[in-house]
Amino acid sequence: MQTDYAQSSPQGTRLALIEAGILLFGRQSFAATSTRQLAALAHTNIGSIAYHFGGKDGLRQACAEEFVRRLGAVVASVPEVDDQSPESARQRLRAILRGMVAFMIGGQQAEGMVTFMLRELAEGSPAVDIVYQRMIEPTHRKLCILWGTTTGADPEGESVRLQVFSLVGQVMYFRIGATIVTRRMGWSEMGQAEAASITETLLGNLDAMLGNQRDT
Repeated sequence: MQTDYAQSSPQGTRLALIEAGILLFGRQSFAATSTRQLAALAHTNIGSIAYHFGGKDGLRQACAEEFVRRLGAVVASVPEVDDQSPESARQRLRAILRGMVAFMIGGQQAEGMVTFMLRELAEGSPAVDIVYQRMIEPTHRKLCILWGTTTGADPEGESVRLQVFSLVGQVMYFRIGATIVTRRMGWSEMGQAEAASITETLLGNLDAMLGNQRDT
């Protein structure tokens, strides 16, 4: 079965409408965004929203699915390994963390997608269920398994689940708080060099967290 992560990316008018939805739903909210605004930003006609998605609700769902596809592909891009040793699991965790930072901080597309998801979370929209069921829960479980393999701890234990959430939360903070971070750090932007510095810091945090769990 084809996974959500492996689905081909939308193209043409469909992609343009999804991009418009991610931007406007995140910036203005779903309720405050009209189909006319969506069509204008996508440089298409209003009828194309119903044609491609069945209406504005369908477009909202497609935006959530695109969030799943793009971020989920970051995790899926790290190859599986036959060696199930603790060191191999640790290296996979490090590789996934690097990919997440590159996407969330070093990439151009993440800001709008994060704004979209934050708005959807605040509103408790159906998009949250899509993202949770198709990406957050399975990805979190995969990271917990790797964590457990590395440390010898129960992958579904409360401590491991919270540690994984705390690691992902660090990455999210640097995206959400980019304006604060750049100001405090004296950076003019959050570019590739800055993302590299953040990556090294978070990798150090990961190693320290894994080491502490092995010692307990």
